[in-house]
Amino acid sequence: MSDLLDITTPTPGVVMLTLTRPDRLNTLNVHLVAALTAALDDIASDKSCRVVIITGAGRAFCAGLDLNGYGDPEREAEEGRPLATFGRQQDIAHLTERINSLPQPVIAAVNGPAAGGGLALVCASDIRIAAPEAVFAVSFITAGYSACDIGVSWLLPRIVGAGNAHELMLTGRRFDASHARSIGLISQIVDSGNLLAEALRIAGEILNNPPVSVEMTKKGMWLALETPTLHATIEFENRQQVITALTEDAAEATTAFLEKRTPTYRRR
Repeated sequence: MSDLLDITTPTPGVVMLTLTRPDRLNTLNVHLVAALTAALDDIASDKSCRVVIITGAGRAFCAGLDLNGYGDPEREAEEGRPLATFGRQQDIAHLTERINSLPQPVIAAVNGPAAGGGLALVCASDIRIAAPEAVFAVSFITAGYSACDIGVSWLLPRIVGAGNAHELMLTGRRFDASHARSIGLISQIVDSGNLLAEALRIAGEILNNPPVSVEMTKKGMWLALETPTLHATIEFENRQQVITALTEDAAEATTAFLEKRTPTYRRR
């Protein structure tokens, strides 16, 4: 499946996943979903990987589901249409959950169109930057489905606010990188020639911090969006602080800062 997903390590500690169906705008089919799922599963247990970058080959990030065919017609023959359709839905939606639950921060470097399932991959990421050529759309609703799909109805309102999310989801309209920046979907617009370099620069800043501190911060920030009260969030934060404070890496971070040198972390 390497012809569908390019997995590289551009710098130590960083894994880059590049969707490589440029002739199909990197749309999702059964094989790409399986390749991406397997890669994310491997990354989740890879202690040498500390940051993940997701991008697309060619002129698109990911234009959503391949409407010319998902590529598993035998599934309906084996399971019947209802169960086969539900199984496909679960497989695709699992990508969003997998990205969100990774211990490593995920940077989406959006080089072009990100629609439907592609937008879901963007929303599930922790940091989102885009080239000026990037365009976005919920798009599920314009294809005849509910706009509430692949976790977007949970993720998008938390990123851009309920009002913005409702308008984008109910209309399914396309919007450009400038609008995405104005509502907070992406943090910055970067010239396409420098997009991956900027993603690597951000990854480098993350690598300057202790691994466990990064992992717990990602987990804590997403959990805070689900926590109903300030008190409950602070109680959780207190436990995070004690755990990280007692690690050897915390002491190394302090020492390196005082000695004005680059820290060496051991994740312990």
